[in-house]
Amino acid sequence: MVSRTPPEHSAGPLAGLRPLLQLLADGEVHSGQSLGEALGVSRAAVWKQLQKLEPLGLQVESVKGRGYCLPGGLDLLEAQTIRRQLGGGAAPLLGDLQVYDQVDSTNARVLASLESGSGHRQVVLAEQQTAGRGRRGRAWASPFASGITLSIGWQFSGGVQLLEGLSLAVGVALARALARFDVPDVRLKWPNDVWCRGRKLAGVLLELSGDLTDRCAVVVGIGLNMRLPTAAAESIGQPWVDLAEVRPGISRNALVAAMLDELLPMLETYPQAGFAHWREAWLGLDQFAGAEVCLQSAQQRWCGIERGVDTSGALLLDIDGERRAFHGGEVSLRPAEGDWQREAGR
Repeated sequence: MVSRTPPEHSAGPLAGLRPLLQLLADGEVHSGQSLGEALGVSRAAVWKQLQKLEPLGLQVESVKGRGYCLPGGLDLLEAQTIRRQLGGGAAPLLGDLQVYDQVDSTNARVLASLESGSGHRQVVLAEQQTAGRGRRGRAWASPFASGITLSIGWQFSGGVQLLEGLSLAVGVALARALARFDVPDVRLKWPNDVWCRGRKLAGVLLELSGDLTDRCAVVVGIGLNMRLPTAAAESIGQPWVDLAEVRPGISRNALVAAMLDELLPMLETYPQAGFAHWREAWLGLDQFAGAEVCLQSAQQRWCGIERGVDTSGALLLDIDGERRAFHGGEVSLRPAEGDWQREAGR
């Protein structure tokens, strides 16, 4: 099933702008007259639409005597293009696929669908989120068409214990999708970050709903940086990287298809396989293996040598000669101060 444009797709400040964005996406100069003819509106109406793009962070350039362009163009997401590029293992597993121009939160949309009974195997993507969230309630920057903001809904039977370590397995799946495009130096940071060249490239946020002891559902939310504008990047409070810096030219639609190729089969088999099936792959990508790290909770801080994860996905630290296990959701991992400075300076 290929979703048609849902009502929310055209709501808010982007109402009616998708056709204009598609025309400007090639980065070429288009005259006001040609844009008006293509859209079936007057040149004055074209001008009004162009004024609505700047608040979204899209800098329209006016070329005197010639027209308008979006320097560098846009790589817009298209549901049908993504479906066409799916592999045989993922295509039968994908249910409803929706691409919004702007949405409050892709996770929130999938959660709402799950609660109404229709969100299993649903995928929601957005060019821009206005209320995106990372782990521990942090805001996630998502400027228009500058990254991948994706959420997947999945239902399970057997209780939440079957999902131990799932965020780590998601990280492995994302690393494998990036490997298809030869993205260099991809590593994983416990429990839910994908790093590249010592900086954060993507984050994972899992949200649960339903009966946590029986039939429950999970939303797998992913935010990945592709081409962040400088102004938006200034609000990010940690070292970050985007794909434009390390591997430019990757199609967003092709990368989404590769991500779903890896993620959907993983979600289908995870209750049977568990994290034990993914542990060795995660250990091989561990950003801080053998490094001194610190874990911070609201009340306490622990520092020790990172020794990977156990079969449940718990982080193992050697602290004063004792090996301790820490579970996701309790704490946030940070490199020790010296290691942080070295990683950030790479």
